[in-house]
Amino acid sequence: MNRPMATARPCAIRPSTSGVRLMSAAPSLARPTVDVVKWVATIVQLVGYGPTGLGRAPWNVYAFVVGIVPWFAVGVLWKDRAIMVVHLGAFVSLVGGYLAG
Repeated sequence: MNRPMATARPCAIRPSTSGVRLMSAAPSLARPTVDVVKWVATIVQLVGYGPTGLGRAPWNVYAFVVGIVPWFAVGVLWKDRAIMVVHLGAFVSLVGGYLAG
């Protein structure tokens, strides 16, 4: 019997003739694209920590903004308001701090 893999995203439960199946909350066609976008954005944000640790402004801000925008897009595709809010807040904080300083 094949068992579906557990995911961190909420899943819908649908009955089937062979039992209950878990359905992914994200559209199956967009899933590979979203996975690539979120991992590239994550790597870019991690790269932003290097210039931050070395005191290399504004390069750290540029890297973080480049990573924040795609993560916001992932939130939109997943209809996940928490992801959208945290990345919108980070964007406003980073850009506001950069412009003020």
